[in-house]
Amino acid sequence: MSYTTFKQGIQDCLPTLLGYAGVGFSFGIVSVASGFNILEILLLSLLVYAGAAQFIIIALIAVQTPIWVIVLTAMIVNSRMFLLSMTLAPNFKHDPFIHRIGVGSLLTDETFAVAITPYSKGHTMTYQWMYGLNVLAYLFWALVTVLGALLGDFFQHPEVFGLDYAITAMFIFLAMSQFEGITKSKLRLYLYLVVIVIVMMLLLSLFMPSYLAILLASTLSATIGMVMDR
Repeated sequence: MSYTTFKQGIQDCLPTLLGYAGVGFSFGIVSVASGFNILEILLLSLLVYAGAAQFIIIALIAVQTPIWVIVLTAMIVNSRMFLLSMTLAPNFKHDPFIHRIGVGSLLTDETFAVAITPYSKGHTMTYQWMYGLNVLAYLFWALVTVLGALLGDFFQHPEVFGLDYAITAMFIFLAMSQFEGITKSKLRLYLYLVVIVIVMMLLLSLFMPSYLAILLASTLSATIGMVMDR
């Protein structure tokens, strides 16, 4: 099976949109409550384009945190995107540099989760397909954050619609899809890595903030998995 066209990328992105909706809508509500206007919310979504970082930014701005602290914190939170981009990079190494920049710039946790399944199974992927995947997610994210800001007064508790669980459910589905058709040796490796990352995260959390523990545990586990796979 191949993943080659922009249109197909759009179609493959559709199942992830509910996950964006829950988080993006909540971000819009929280931002308005924190004193941000519609234009500021839209610019945050278009220029930062990272859910966790955007929530952190508005919280830090609200307490008048120095700008360098805000920038550094956002960079640390988003540093995982460097690893995600590097994971997919070999598939696009023969494409023009500008398209590699384009694919990496709009990559998110969700679009990476969609792309890693065909990539890990050796299917053909093109930058056109990734553009379809990434661009729809990008535009939809901006849209739902603005809608959250505009309609927040009517939906002050989006969790009653299950939207707070939507992104978790989406990642569970995407994770399970990667186990489809894999060999027993691969399954054994994945289970080892799940145990390793959990143990590392718990141990590291004793010595550092949880967000750093998660990032470091994920990085080390990914490195171990790459070595074991080879």
